[in-house]
Amino acid sequence: MKAGIIGGTGKMGKLFAPVFERAGYSVMVSGRSTPVTSKDIALTCDLVVVSVPIRDTIRVIGEIAPLLREDQLLCDFTSLKAGPVAAMLASKAQVIGLHPMFGPTVSSIARQTIVMCPARVNGTTLSDLRRIFTSEGAVCTIATPEEHDRMMAIVQGLTHFVTICMADSIRRLGVDIEKTGPFMSPVYQIELSLVGRLLSQDPALYGDILQENPFVPPVLDACRAAAGELAEIVASGDPEAFAAFFSRDTEHLGAYCGRGQVLTDALIECMVKK
Repeated sequence: MKAGIIGGTGKMGKLFAPVFERAGYSVMVSGRSTPVTSKDIALTCDLVVVSVPIRDTIRVIGEIAPLLREDQLLCDFTSLKAGPVAAMLASKAQVIGLHPMFGPTVSSIARQTIVMCPARVNGTTLSDLRRIFTSEGAVCTIATPEEHDRMMAIVQGLTHFVTICMADSIRRLGVDIEKTGPFMSPVYQIELSLVGRLLSQDPALYGDILQENPFVPPVLDACRAAAGELAEIVASGDPEAFAAFFSRDTEHLGAYCGRGQVLTDALIECMVKK
């Protein structure tokens, strides 16, 4: 069996190539500087995975789709699923959209989540691919492309938007981050670490996640409305209004509030021990 990763010279491709090798595949990778091309992979591999930037994914899929056969499996590693899956369905191949919910800096895929969007695939092929990931300790979530993209508008879009806004607020205020160190609380350290993690990576990735997902704009509308209402309550100095706002969110999140407390307590304890 042969697996080919288009864009496999990138960090995500390098993370997954050994995963497929341990599953018994001979792995080929293509990149801008490799002798192996996308066409070579499309013509020779049983499993074809497209692992390129979001903005390039549909174009690359379109280039290889006419070359694929019914006995092949075509997948992608993109953070959006509706567009790429529709593009893959233009081929004759079986199609499963994939989204690893982690970056390539992890040491392994164990205990990491991979969202799988089966679009045109038989049960055996889906089970076999899922088994490859779960045998490495990954957790697989099955979803439709639309369900995936709606969830990503929250899980990624809202999260990254708020994180970038925190960074830009600090910049606008002219705050020297180093000078906040002596005043740092554990929660601030966690938040600031998330800011640093995001800003140390490729801005194109986060731009695509926010700009290419059609479900992001209404999520950001809700975020702006929440920020506006909360700012008005803070300015009012009314403790009852603040408590009411706070309590609505506590009630909505329910049991997760307690779980979040336990998780962050454990994280803070680990930080203190280090």
